[in-house]
Amino acid sequence: MSYDDDLRLAHVLADAVERVTMGRFLAEDLRVEAKPDLTLVSDADRDAEELIRAQLKRTRPRDAVVGEEFEATGHGLRRWIVDPIDGTHNYVRGVPVWATLISLVDGNSPVLGLVAAPALGRRWWAAQGSGAWTGRSLSSARRVQVSSVSAIEDASLSYSSVDSWRAAGRGREFLGLTSACWRDRAYGDFWSYMMVAEGAVDIALEPELEVYDMAALVPIVTEAGGRFTSLDGQEGPWGGNAVATNGLLHDEVLARITPGYGVSGGST
Repeated sequence: MSYDDDLRLAHVLADAVERVTMGRFLAEDLRVEAKPDLTLVSDADRDAEELIRAQLKRTRPRDAVVGEEFEATGHGLRRWIVDPIDGTHNYVRGVPVWATLISLVDGNSPVLGLVAAPALGRRWWAAQGSGAWTGRSLSSARRVQVSSVSAIEDASLSYSSVDSWRAAGRGREFLGLTSACWRDRAYGDFWSYMMVAEGAVDIALEPELEVYDMAALVPIVTEAGGRFTSLDGQEGPWGGNAVATNGLLHDEVLARITPGYGVSGGST
């Protein structure tokens, strides 16, 4: 099945959202508040998601929509999963590492993903069976591919927060993994995974994520030749956390970060 029309729509959505998010980025009157889980949300987050939902309601009325800021709508097998601003804490502080994440899940499979980071001047996308790409538009793009690094001691690893691993009870395992790798840096959020897809980084992982944080990343990483699972080896964005690698390193990373992985049937 071709998702070309959906991919073109995702680019149209990203173009429209960019005008909202860039228009509010660094704005002195940006309104920011803390949600119950103590994460931040701005008026730009909500305006951007409302815009995406309005356009999807008009262009894909039969599809369901799941987003970070509002209740899910619709009940179709096709679900658009969106995060209007991934990296809101960066956004509100003026750090340009933030992105709009747009994905399409058909049944239980993420078949399309687009990551638009306008403050970085970057965009990445993939559709099932069509490869992973980066560029400013469909007509101006280059294909991306994961690295061929096959040894942990030669690998570059990216993450978001050491404290999050300690809070998840895996601090010792995480620090052991970083020590085994050639290089580790906290690029964070979506960017870690896009660099895995590009081959600039070999491993990216986080101990706690929502589906809207991950769904758009999965097709890009996998179409670039990599692998994306939960910490216990569940494929895709459904396990509440993430490990993305070039594929060659994946089982060893899981074994190092998840005690007991591989003992029976490949997972704990």
